[in-house]
Amino acid sequence: MHSDYLERILNARVYDVAQETPLEFAPNLSARLNNQLLLKREDMQSVFSFKLRGAYNKMAQLPPEQLAVGVIAASAGNHAQGVALGASRLGTRAIIVMPVTTPQVKVDAVRSRGGEVVLHGETFDDAYGYARQLEAEKGLTFIHPFDDPDVIAGQGTIGMEILRQYQKPIHAIFVAIGGGGLIAGIAAYVKRLRPEIKIIGVEPVDANAMYQSLHAGERVRLSQVGLFADGVAVRQVGEETFRVCQEYLDDVILVGTDDTCAAIKDVFEDTRSILEPAGALAIAGAKAYVEREQIQDETLVAVACGANMNFDRLRFVAERAELGERREAIFAVTIPEEPGSLRKFCDTMGTRNLTEFNYRIADRQVAHIFVGMQIQNRADAVQMVETFEAHGFETVDLTDDELTKLHLRHMVGGHSPLAHHELLYRFEFPERPGALMKFVNSMSRNWNISLFHYRNNGSDYGRIVVGMQVPPAEMDEWQKFLDTLGYRYWDENDNPAYQLFLG
Repeated sequence: MHSDYLERILNARVYDVAQETPLEFAPNLSARLNNQLLLKREDMQSVFSFKLRGAYNKMAQLPPEQLAVGVIAASAGNHAQGVALGASRLGTRAIIVMPVTTPQVKVDAVRSRGGEVVLHGETFDDAYGYARQLEAEKGLTFIHPFDDPDVIAGQGTIGMEILRQYQKPIHAIFVAIGGGGLIAGIAAYVKRLRPEIKIIGVEPVDANAMYQSLHAGERVRLSQVGLFADGVAVRQVGEETFRVCQEYLDDVILVGTDDTCAAIKDVFEDTRSILEPAGALAIAGAKAYVEREQIQDETLVAVACGANMNFDRLRFVAERAELGERREAIFAVTIPEEPGSLRKFCDTMGTRNLTEFNYRIADRQVAHIFVGMQIQNRADAVQMVETFEAHGFETVDLTDDELTKLHLRHMVGGHSPLAHHELLYRFEFPERPGALMKFVNSMSRNWNISLFHYRNNGSDYGRIVVGMQVPPAEMDEWQKFLDTLGYRYWDENDNPAYQLFLG
């Protein structure tokens, strides 16, 4: 079944549809990692992914009578586009079975490249089963997304290009793993010619079929997979890809969602391109490896393997990137509910940049503040906890808490029976260090803050909403405060949302 991969890769037919992609130096990332990081830019292919290499090579090797009947594939993503494009180039029919849950943008992309889309089932497994049924019924040829020597050889041309493009020593090549076709092809080529180069796979912690299989010594089937990096959300790796990986892989590194989001941001800052989560895995893995091994002045290659990103996911990616970079920490801090304690708390934070500040009066004795701040590294966060505790503020570090990051940060608040004479105002101020503290410090000592919400959104202006308990007799003084503050403001006391949920 698997003749010599070196020969297969050298003879692979991929360049009718694929281009030789650049191997680009990533200056910012390299400087931060103290190593030279090169990005293999497979996101620059016409279908924004490496997948067309393997798909096309498989189809180009088919005998003419099989091509005349047509091909079939099951895929919700990049493989589907590769098969559709390759089939139209070879003048054959391509049926792509996709789960009914596939985003419309991907369905449209396959149709625009000449593929016939059949929507079937909820999951990839359902679509796969139906595709195999249609294959038998119609006499079509099934194009597997990864578990096929011709597909593996097509992806292996990436390894061939890397060694041709960079002939000096390479410490390691990092490759995302889904079903294993990409890394099997690259490893089979590189290990034959340059066995000293480490081949390191990267998987999400919640979709780690190859990692588990290599540890078990046999293919493991996952009961469920995380879908954030949908391009690698595979329950079981291929038979042939597993065999090749057992022989050639040096390591598999697991990375979390936040690390992947941080890697998407890193690549954007170096290239102005936006990778999809699966496309950024290799970069996240390279960063984790450097941190673990403490290496420096080495050359590392990461395969940026895809850029089919749904635009609406960018908000989530941007929010989680700071956490993945260990540049934001989130704390719950308890302070006494008394005049002056908020100011004391703000003094404790010093000149640090706040990313978030949430508070709602709820108790006569204590106030619970939800605060996010920029940090340099995890040690910085630990030191911050110690500082708060030293000032008598009980503190819980919530940086790694999923419930907090996904939901609670948006839910802090509610009606409060203690919020007498509450006024609600929105303010806009120039987003610069110290502006938030200036605001807090300019308020009368007699007024109590009953509600506070601020979130740094990366724009030039910071936006906060404040509930202030101002006795009716002091309304003139409050107006004077608003007029001299110098920030834009909006009176939100009659806002129906405030009345319903907070007032």
